[in-house]
Amino acid sequence: MKWKKQLLNLKPYQPGKSIEEVKKQYGLSDIVKLASNENPFGSSNRVVEELRSRTSRHSVYPDGYAANLRAKLAGHLSVKPEQIIFGNGSDEIIQMIARGLLSPYTNSVMAAPTFPQYKHNSVIEGSEAREVPLKDGAHDLEGMLAAIDGNTAVVWLCSPNNPTGIYINNEDLISFLSRVPDDVLVVLDEAYYEYVEADDFHESTDLLQKYKNLIILRTFSKIYGLASFRVGYGIAHEETIAALEPVREPFNVNSLAQAAAAAALGDQEFIQWCKQENRAGLEQFYQFCDEYGLDYYPSQGNFILIDFAADGQEVFQFLLERGYIVRSGKALGFPACVRITIGTREQNAGIIEKIKEYLQVSAAIS
Repeated sequence: MKWKKQLLNLKPYQPGKSIEEVKKQYGLSDIVKLASNENPFGSSNRVVEELRSRTSRHSVYPDGYAANLRAKLAGHLSVKPEQIIFGNGSDEIIQMIARGLLSPYTNSVMAAPTFPQYKHNSVIEGSEAREVPLKDGAHDLEGMLAAIDGNTAVVWLCSPNNPTGIYINNEDLISFLSRVPDDVLVVLDEAYYEYVEADDFHESTDLLQKYKNLIILRTFSKIYGLASFRVGYGIAHEETIAALEPVREPFNVNSLAQAAAAAALGDQEFIQWCKQENRAGLEQFYQFCDEYGLDYYPSQGNFILIDFAADGQEVFQFLLERGYIVRSGKALGFPACVRITIGTREQNAGIIEKIKEYLQVSAAIS
């Protein structure tokens, strides 16, 4: 078969190890997964109540327009319903954008390291992926502007950035947007938006009227605790959404996912509580790292990237064998680091104790 040549050396996304896989491999009865930036507190009780109450037939297609969820989300965001597009996770919207705008005759600009699906989908479309190295874990916006040329179709921003957790402040974002050509789409991926506490973080929806080449991506997979339902969304000017809609697969967000997201959206008290717990969890790690002299990136997400000045895969394996699944920095572009999702206070304390054990063993060997 005549596959696209760019697919021949392209590796599929590698998910983290599953709990059952680790239990079986290492004979462990209790596993804590802190690898995928999921909400350790799950989702709102309103989601459970909503799903229990649903009696609709599963033989009927979902609402392709997601009218109920769309109306509730538009009200929550103070935007028009026509400014929203839904995806099977925000990953699908990244795919839509790449399919709609990228080709072998275009390029897209992104930070490096950042969320890998930007480059992945660019490569699939045969488009040049121009990667601009991070500076101290943050986007080099000036470098990204310099990388834009007449063939640039998309610029990808991730704020807070995954895997570093560093955000783009409001002043820098506006300065950047004001200098990007009007015919270049700026994708602002805010998957961790609800976790951010920085006073100078951008309120990007306020910028949509002025910058019609901006699209914001958010998700129900993180703080809303609905990762298994796969509901993401984009917010942009009506013309941008209208242009993207033909790329969207029909019925791409299933009925249960729509109902779960609508119920989750209605419990902002739960969201605020999760945000507070996440901040307390980050402080646990900050205090530990400061005490033991470990470098880390101060995060505005629900994860922390810690530099062990050692082989990140070795740290990953040590923790794995002791019942903690984390993300090795080797796969994230930070080979001496490990990314850890912020868990409950008890989970954080538990993994910190295991990291102390690693440091003791490592020191004894050296």
